[in-house]
Amino acid sequence: MSQESIQVKIRNNPKFAEMVGKRTRFAVLLSLIVLVPYYAYMAMVSLQPQVFATKIGEGSVITIGWPVAALIVVVGWLLTGVYVSRANGEFDRLNEEILKEARK
Repeated sequence: MSQESIQVKIRNNPKFAEMVGKRTRFAVLLSLIVLVPYYAYMAMVSLQPQVFATKIGEGSVITIGWPVAALIVVVGWLLTGVYVSRANGEFDRLNEEILKEARK
């Protein structure tokens, strides 16, 4: 079977459209969860720096901005793990089903 006919079968498979839609929606959702707080943080730091300049405690050198920034980074890492987990599970399973059907 030629490579082109397999590609046509894959593109015409409704499971392919389902997989692409699910993957796209999931990636956009996770991207927004990471990017909105990141850009909000950057906007606050540049427009209202005194908000994150408040010290955590009396005599502390650490400001509120440090743990907030660290939280944003850690959430980004965790969401990357969530995406990889789903990609290696559900999306890979759908992909294998689509390929199996296209090779028939």
